[in-house]
Amino acid sequence: MKRTAATQYVVTRPLYSEEAFAEEHEKVYRQRKTILDHIKQYFTWDAKRAKNAALSLLPIIGWVKIYQIKQWLLGDIVSGISTGLVAVLQGLAYCLLASLPVRYGLFSAFFPVIIYFFLGTSRHISVGPFPVLCLMIGSVVTRLVPDGGLAMNITGLEGLTIDEQRVVVASSVTFLAGIIQLAMGVLQVGFVVMYLSDTLVSGFTTAAAIHILVSQLKFVLGLQVPGISGPLSIIYTLEIIFNKITSTNVCDVVIALVIMVVVFIVKELNDRYKSKLPVPIPIEVIMTVIACGVSYAFDFRARYGINTVGDIPEGYETPMAPNLHIIQLTAGDAVPMAIVGFAVAFSVAKVYSVKHDYTIDGNQELIAFGVSNIFGASFRSFAASTALSRSAVQESTGGKTQVAGLLSAIIVMIVTLSVGFLLDPLPTSVLGAVVIVNLKGMLMQFREVPYLWRRDKPDCVVWLGTCILSIFLGLDLGLAAGLGVELISVVLRTQFPRCSVLVNIKGTDIYKDRKDYTNIYDPEGVMIFRIPSPIFFANIEFFRTKLVEALGFNPLRVLRKRNKAVRRIRKLLKKGELQWTSTGFLNTSFKPIKESEDESNMEELDLPTDFKDLPARIDWNAELPVNLSVPPVEIHSLILDFAAVSFLDISALTGLKTLLRELIRVEVDVYIVACDSYILEKLHDCSFFDDEVQPSMFFLTLHDAMLHILEKHPESTEKKSDHDMIITTVTVHNPRVSLRSRDKNVGIRFCQLLAILYMFFGK
Repeated sequence: MKRTAATQYVVTRPLYSEEAFAEEHEKVYRQRKTILDHIKQYFTWDAKRAKNAALSLLPIIGWVKIYQIKQWLLGDIVSGISTGLVAVLQGLAYCLLASLPVRYGLFSAFFPVIIYFFLGTSRHISVGPFPVLCLMIGSVVTRLVPDGGLAMNITGLEGLTIDEQRVVVASSVTFLAGIIQLAMGVLQVGFVVMYLSDTLVSGFTTAAAIHILVSQLKFVLGLQVPGISGPLSIIYTLEIIFNKITSTNVCDVVIALVIMVVVFIVKELNDRYKSKLPVPIPIEVIMTVIACGVSYAFDFRARYGINTVGDIPEGYETPMAPNLHIIQLTAGDAVPMAIVGFAVAFSVAKVYSVKHDYTIDGNQELIAFGVSNIFGASFRSFAASTALSRSAVQESTGGKTQVAGLLSAIIVMIVTLSVGFLLDPLPTSVLGAVVIVNLKGMLMQFREVPYLWRRDKPDCVVWLGTCILSIFLGLDLGLAAGLGVELISVVLRTQFPRCSVLVNIKGTDIYKDRKDYTNIYDPEGVMIFRIPSPIFFANIEFFRTKLVEALGFNPLRVLRKRNKAVRRIRKLLKKGELQWTSTGFLNTSFKPIKESEDESNMEELDLPTDFKDLPARIDWNAELPVNLSVPPVEIHSLILDFAAVSFLDISALTGLKTLLRELIRVEVDVYIVACDSYILEKLHDCSFFDDEVQPSMFFLTLHDAMLHILEKHPESTEKKSDHDMIITTVTVHNPRVSLRSRDKNVGIRFCQLLAILYMFFGK
């Protein structure tokens, strides 16, 4: 369907090379800041900057000033109570993943929340235990303090029980993770989380969900299974469970199944009727209370031998300093904990910030979580992030700010100080069942695999690679391996881009892939080659190979063949076996002319063809003397589209210059179009140009270069029909600007388009 005249545009302007455009249009000079300038600016402070820094470090000041008590307070109260009840239960349940006494899960649901209330920029996430982090902490805890006691001699743990030793280990590694997060925030390196793509995080959390599921089987089945960490730990754990499967406690299994079925059904109803329910039904809390009451009434612990939460001491413990020996041993574990905890929390915070139209600061979030973990570790809590389900409760029940988070912390504090003893008869199988049910969201991420395979196979490989490696190698090594797979996929995409040959769409100044369209204009002897990626040391050879394939000849091979032929012709002329006539070369010896096998002075074969001492310039497309064969070169002009080339490194500059020289020496005019000004500056700074490779080969657009070529080579359109020819009216004015200084035939001139550019007039 053709567009109406009202939607068309007509442009009349001169035909521009980069040199011509630079001479006609003065460029604004901008002084670029050096690294020293940035350092000076960073350490230069004034009153305004100090005020802004204070506001950024304490985001609470910003949202407290706009807090709407009448509209927001009731929602925050309801949300805080609902989230607090869920936080209590999840704190107890997720603590089992960390292989710690359950009371410390309540600590992790309290202390970090208080700090985040003042320092965090998200108004909706619920800070506290996150199952993936708990599992990572549990692997460190069981590695350093297995069920049989200390695996190595650690200073400062003498005289402590196994539970106390594990608490010290968990607190120390949490403290180190907090230091790492704080350092990243202060150094403004929050951008590193961008290297964890959504695909990688999805595969990683799915693998973590499988680890969590396996770790909870011992509670659901009522088995005594030692904690195992390291590569293939999931296989060893399953082996132990299957070997002990005959010792399963039937009561634990029944309780867990009932809890899982009821909680699953009610949570599905919550999702289906969330628009009609004022608040989601807190089914986990309800079932926990019921299970606790039934267990107490029928004395399940004594009658059926099930494991229960046991006595939860009231109150908090005195602060403690981290163990430096443990910090040295767990440095490699703390880094992935810090990154994963921040990445998950920041991803959830971004979702709610977009939904509710406010901004979050990644670096400030790092500072907030860093200080939260440092403060919490001092009171024996373990690493905190955000749980997706708990944050969803806080937001869906009407929470507007972190006032809801503060109220949830108060609920947790009340349970810790005065209600904890009521949880004594609670079966641990209930907590395991609650954890398993809440894994549904992470396990359902398997549905992304078919979609990714259809839409983006490299992303699918990243997902599967991260998931499989994290399952078998463990979460810490799996994350590092998954990141490696992701970076390899990025490198491969850049190293092997999809290069293409472009042609003109008739009647437009638009150029598209030749394979995708039929109504095209493709003048003879002209090729447009596009590389859609940066050119650097890893892909310069690929770029050359693809270009040679598109051209149909190797310019270096053609150059050497031509120089060999010239060398042979010169020798035959001296011997009188070959003569030059008006019709070409004549073989006077009446013997076959053998191609020269002289391999001496091979370096000279790579130099420009020298026609001195010859009676005329050789037409390589004409018939040559018998047995002298030179590969044909069917194009006279090559356009390289650099619109998608964002940078070139030194290796690429060297390779590109060599390639351009080879093409120029076989009489192919090369034009580079749409080159970024930064790259042009770099080419000048690196002495890229010389007598052969000149700045005049650079043009502003593809169309400018094509018009210049067709003006220089009108024969390219002579064999085309009238419908296929370019229709332009060009008048030459002001012979002062050279479109290309090495073009001796065109001369020095300035071209201006005077008519409407009905380019490539179609049928």
